[in-house]
Amino acid sequence: MSRCLVAAIASLLLALGSAASGAPAAAQSLADMVKSAQTGSGALFGSKEFRADSLRGLPQWQRVLRVMREQREAFVRCAASAEACATPMHKAWREMLQQAKGLDQAGRLKAVNGFFNRIPYRLDSEVYGTAEYWATPQEFMARSGDCEDFAIAKFFALRQLGFDARQLRVVILWDEIRNIGHAVLAVYRADEILILDNLSGLIVSHERYKHYIPQYSMNETTRWAHVHKKKIPNQLARRG
Repeated sequence: MSRCLVAAIASLLLALGSAASGAPAAAQSLADMVKSAQTGSGALFGSKEFRADSLRGLPQWQRVLRVMREQREAFVRCAASAEACATPMHKAWREMLQQAKGLDQAGRLKAVNGFFNRIPYRLDSEVYGTAEYWATPQEFMARSGDCEDFAIAKFFALRQLGFDARQLRVVILWDEIRNIGHAVLAVYRADEILILDNLSGLIVSHERYKHYIPQYSMNETTRWAHVHKKKIPNQLARRG
């Protein structure tokens, strides 16, 4: 089973199905999401969204946010001065940011997507010795990682470049073509949602991705569970 799918299924079941266990916290979380459902062509990948202003049930993402709060100052110093950058990769990251600052938003998206997509893809089992591990940008730039690690690194690079957290979401989804779990970064701009994908240098509307079925998404304060007219195969849900 894909390492991305492990997290996707586990968290989706926690977000949408754990209320059936009778746990009060899970039931409350589900109620929070139901109260703010969205649907229609404007919703991510044409899904129906259930929002919760809580990151409960996303321990991997919570760890990333906690560590990033601790590491944020080091990234700020590196961005301000090459002498403060700990490694050549951090210096390259800084150079990319410096160049991107002079660009419009579209140019910044292209710069960030291109920079991180050059990093080799590696399985969590190879890098961290576990089936699923969400890396911080520092860990990712030092050791590489898989799909969600690309999306997370892009998330924080764009935050460094002035994008608001409300514009950005890490999205865990199902790829119908490759028949595996996957992760991308969604960027909300005006009336469009653009997708940054480690599988492509192109940055296009979410509406172009007919084979992506979103499972859940998140930013620094909020999570969304997604229900789509298409379903992931039942046998994969059982395996999860």
